Amino acid sequence: MRTIDFRSDTVTRPTDEMRRAMAAAEVGDEVLERDPTVDRLERRVAELAGFEAAIWTPSGSMANLIALMLHLQRGDRFLAPEKAHVLGSELGTAAWLAQGMPEALPWEGGPGKITPHQLWRAIGAEGPYYTLRTTLLCLENTHNFAGGTCLGIPETRTLMDIAHDQGLKVHLDGARLWHAAAFLGASIQDLALGADTLSLCLSKGLGAPMGSILCGSRPLIDGARRLRKMLGGAVRQGGVVAAAGLVALDYLPRIPEDHAKARRLAEGLRLMGLRPQEPETNIVLVPVTDAPLAMNALEAKGVRVLPAGSALRFITHRDLSMEDVEDALARIQPQTQALLTTWEGDRPMI
Repeated sequence: MRTIDFRSDTVTRPTDEMRRAMAAAEVGDEVLERDPTVDRLERRVAELAGFEAAIWTPSGSMANLIALMLHLQRGDRFLAPEKAHVLGSELGTAAWLAQGMPEALPWEGGPGKITPHQLWRAIGAEGPYYTLRTTLLCLENTHNFAGGTCLGIPETRTLMDIAHDQGLKVHLDGARLWHAAAFLGASIQDLALGADTLSLCLSKGLGAPMGSILCGSRPLIDGARRLRKMLGGAVRQGGVVAAAGLVALDYLPRIPEDHAKARRLAEGLRLMGLRPQEPETNIVLVPVTDAPLAMNALEAKGVRVLPAGSALRFITHRDLSMEDVEDALARIQPQTQALLTTWEGDRPMI
């Protein structure tokens, strides 16, 4: 039985076009004189996002970590919405290596969202020298563990303006900002305007085998190159994988197809009596009474998912067709009793 893999949009395989581009890539030593293909990818994404410069990193976690290391001094407090990726999915590097003091802000503005007044309260007034110094706001768009919810342009700008007015820097974790742009009908540049740094993932949603891009001012990116080297991320002939990243960018116009797959999946699950969160992008959260039991039941039918607290997380992507979604629904139907939930309300239980 063929496996239908909804665990993440990172499970995609490089396309034939990517493999050809990788084989033919013009390369150089990225550490010594820069790799020309990496340089081309960085320039293209920086222009797309409206930043002066950009740097390729092997992973999104490294891109976020470098941003935090650029913005934080030892002991500085930084704020992020509850369950943001930088708080719970990067092995504590924000505290361990960036040496910041994280504070999670509850979702007072809806799933994955904080309110302007809440942010203003959290920043507070400057205290005596022995109190924590708050220097950074981290936003995430889309918010993974809130079910791929999007921050719109007005709310993003308002939060960034408050942070900047209070002397904070802003890092935007835009691993799936491509999806927010598609859902909102906005440009990457407009959604990132005002951020001091922006991370974008090439392997989530776009299908590249690896790699993320960190954007910022030229002085910040110069500093980021030193930090990337310190962290072991300065690859040599990086153009081999950067070439796949350039091809991956061509998938941007097709991202709405993945959103349509997610909506169809949620609709089908709802007809079975389940209570999936209505997806904005390519993530569907399905609250269940027993996540491990539900995962095992689906695994036995060749449908792979991951838990998100007490919900199951389905992510649609380029390697799954609409026919795969229909096939998955047919396999899930007999397992409905193992998935039924007593959950009530507007938020997943995570």
